[in-house]
Amino acid sequence: MTDDLAYLPATEALRLFHSRDLSPVELMTAVIARAEKVEPQVNSHAEQTFEDALAQAKAAESAYLPGGSPRPLEGLAVAAKEEQPIAGRRSCEGSLAGADELSDITHPVVERVLAAGGIVHARTTTPEFCCAAFTHSKIWGITRNPWNLDYSPGGSSGGSAAALASGTATLATGSDIGGSIRLPASTTGTVGYKPPYGRVPALPPMNLDHYCHDGPMARTVADCALLQNVIVGPHPGDVVSLRPAVYIPNELGDIAGMRIAVALNLGDWVIDPEITANTLAVAEALRAAGAVVEEVEVGLKSAEVMRAATIHFGGIFGPAVAQVAAEYGELLTPYALEFARESAIEPGDFLEGLELEGRIYAPIGALLDRYDALICPTMGTPALLAGEDYIDTKLVVNGVELDHYLEHALTPVFNIASRCPVLNVPSGRASNGVPTGVQIVGSSYDDATVFHIGAAIERVRPWSFRPESL
Repeated sequence: MTDDLAYLPATEALRLFHSRDLSPVELMTAVIARAEKVEPQVNSHAEQTFEDALAQAKAAESAYLPGGSPRPLEGLAVAAKEEQPIAGRRSCEGSLAGADELSDITHPVVERVLAAGGIVHARTTTPEFCCAAFTHSKIWGITRNPWNLDYSPGGSSGGSAAALASGTATLATGSDIGGSIRLPASTTGTVGYKPPYGRVPALPPMNLDHYCHDGPMARTVADCALLQNVIVGPHPGDVVSLRPAVYIPNELGDIAGMRIAVALNLGDWVIDPEITANTLAVAEALRAAGAVVEEVEVGLKSAEVMRAATIHFGGIFGPAVAQVAAEYGELLTPYALEFARESAIEPGDFLEGLELEGRIYAPIGALLDRYDALICPTMGTPALLAGEDYIDTKLVVNGVELDHYLEHALTPVFNIASRCPVLNVPSGRASNGVPTGVQIVGSSYDDATVFHIGAAIERVRPWSFRPESL
C-alpha cells in the first residue's frame, strides 16, 4: 500500500486531501519510505529534507479542515531540479567546482511551487552544468533509470524524471536547453513539457537565451498541466516572461476533428525500429480518438541542426562552462570539458547559426499552418548507457555509428523553434524494458492543443508509470 500511495497521481491526491480520505502526512510518509527503499539503486536525489517535509505536510493538513483554504499544490511532494536555486541552500549545478556555493536567490519556478503549497522534499541530480543528455557527475555519482538500472534516465533533468518513475516524488521541475526535459521524460515513461519561450519565468542571464525553458514534469498529463498552471506567468525579475499568463484547461482530451501530422523521422536521423513502431501505435491511438492523422515528411538534416545548436551553445552556454573549466580544470568531468571545447565558435558563426535556424523552422512552420500539431519521436534510441560519457565510445543506433552521441536526439529542433510548445508523452516500451516517447509539437504559443492531444493518447493508450522490478 505504501508503494501504491507513492505513485498516486497529484490530481487524485488532491481530491483525496479535499475529501479527507488521505492526509498530506500519509502521502509524504509513503514517498519518503519509497525513497529510502529505492534511492540507493536509482540515486535521483541530490538533496533530501525529509524531516522538514514531514513537518510541512503536518502543517498542510489544517488547510483541508473545514474553513481551511488549501492552495493549488497544498501538501504535495515536489522534487526540484538542483539547477534551480533555493536561497540559503547549496547550488553546485552538479560540479565539484561549486561544492561550497550557497545561493542567495530562489528560482521563480521553485518560488511559485512553494507559494502554491508544494513541499520541496528533495532536489534532483543533473549532469555537471546540465551540459549532457545523461545524468552522472563526480559530485553525485551515477543516476540510473528505474526501468532498467543499466541505462541512464537521460539528461539533464534526469534526476527529476528518475524520481517520478521510481515513486520518490509526486511532481518534479525541470529545464530544457536542448531536450533536457523531453529526453528524460521519454526514457522514463513520464510526461514532460517544454513551454514556449517566455511562458515560464527564469533567472538571468539564461532567461535571455531563447533555447532555454523551465517546465513541469509528472507521471500523467493532468498532473503536468497542474504544475504548469502554477509556474506560468509574468515575473518582475524576467523581462521576457510573457503576460498575461495562459493556463491549460482543466478538461482535456477532446481532439475530434483535429488534423495531426505524424513524422516518423524529422529527416535523416537514425531511428530504432522499436521507436518507429511505437510512434505508429500513437498515430493509431489518435485516429481512435477522432483525429485526422496523416504521415508527413519534414526533410530536415540532422547535421544542420547539430551545427546550429553548436553555434548557439558556443555563444552563451559553452563560454559559461569554459570559464569554470579555465579555473578548475581537471576537477570537472571529461564531458563538461569536452562540451566547452566543442562549443568554441569563430567570428561570423553567429550569423550562420541564425540563417540555419531560419531554414530549420521553415518546413515546421509550413506544416503547423496546415495541421493542428506535429507528432514525432523524442529520440532515436530508447536510452543511453548509465555512466557512459560517449567521448571515447561511439553511440550506435540501429547498426549505425553516430558522429556525436547527441545526434540521437530529435529535441534540439524545437529549442531552435523555441516558441513551439512541446509535450513528451510515453509511446510504449522497448525490448530492453526502457520506455519510449513522442513529442507533441504545437503551433507557436498554442499550449492547450498539445495537452489535449497528450490527454487523448493517455486515454486511448494508457501507460504504466511504475517499473515492475524496482
